[in-house]
Amino acid sequence: MTDATTAPAPLTYAAAGVDTEAGDKAVELMKEAVRATHGPQVLGGVGGFAGLYDATALTRFRRPLLATSTDGVGTKVAIAQALDVHHTIGFDLVGMVIDDIVVVGAEPLFMTDYIATGRVVPERIADVVRGIAAACQVAGAALVGGETAEHPGLLAPDEYDVAGAATGVVEADELLGPERVRAGDVLVALASSGLHSNGYSLVRAVVRQAGWGLERHVDELGRTLGEELLEPTRVYAADCLALARRAGVAGLHAYSHVTGGGLAANVARILPAGLVAEVARGGWVLPPVFTLVQQLGQVPWTDLEGTLNLGVGMVAVVAPDAVDGVLAHAAEMGLPAWELGRVRDADPQTDVPGAPGFVAGTKGVAGGAVQLTGAYRTA
Repeated sequence: MTDATTAPAPLTYAAAGVDTEAGDKAVELMKEAVRATHGPQVLGGVGGFAGLYDATALTRFRRPLLATSTDGVGTKVAIAQALDVHHTIGFDLVGMVIDDIVVVGAEPLFMTDYIATGRVVPERIADVVRGIAAACQVAGAALVGGETAEHPGLLAPDEYDVAGAATGVVEADELLGPERVRAGDVLVALASSGLHSNGYSLVRAVVRQAGWGLERHVDELGRTLGEELLEPTRVYAADCLALARRAGVAGLHAYSHVTGGGLAANVARILPAGLVAEVARGGWVLPPVFTLVQQLGQVPWTDLEGTLNLGVGMVAVVAPDAVDGVLAHAAEMGLPAWELGRVRDADPQTDVPGAPGFVAGTKGVAGGAVQLTGAYRTA
């Protein structure tokens, strides 16, 4: 039996490291930003057990297909934490999640988020969610719910991770994808805003090995290294949907979101078996951050192109007679775009796995392939 004079003090949830009052304060700080994403389709407001979305609008579809995706931001959150800048990371989350459903032509409806942290700092959590809400507005989606979980002992007090999921809808006969792609189609590149949110384990390792600090000003970048590494992911959703509507399904056949695995691996996923996309590496000038990572870490080019987007964040597969219209409309929207390559029939004599620059069978998809040729151009 424990002696009363030596008995430990009673334990509370707060003493164990979980501050529910801090969580409530975070909700108060973020709820106006969340409400700003709500249209009349969102019911119940902020704070319910479940987010409610009125699906009546789906009755206008002849055969509505629901599309869903989930993802996180990855180790880019380590840059946000090191710089104590948290209001932009939400754009990375929305870009990774919502732009994955847009590739099939789906209009995003709503999104939810999840933040795990070692200690709830209300202002920090609110900054993260405000960023998610702002990006949802850009994408045209409602942020209908979320969760912040405090995990003391599992995560350090100032560590957090963020993830999310989104749902959208597309008319069945307007679905974009490999089934529409034909030999002769043209690849149109849509520029990335920078590194986006993939490959940061490699990038951080390069920076660490070089001994560079995030506060270091880099002339080639025109700003500090930290500012460059924290540049938010471009959210393509609204622009991609606008391009698809303008061109129609007869003109715009498929999208590829260039995320983990790089350009070739992700384009190969949206090509049917028997087709190859020819991409000349010299068709665009690499943004300086990619050249910097390569040179600073002496990263092999094959490794770099299999990890980072190299300046291309989204690729549209377009019918030949629709290319000029797509490029013109992208320019009207202020979205840098250019012709990236063409789709052709595979040649069984030369298009073989293991050939230099030949990429196929990625992400578990037994589809088409990409043939990269030439060398990259650097500024």
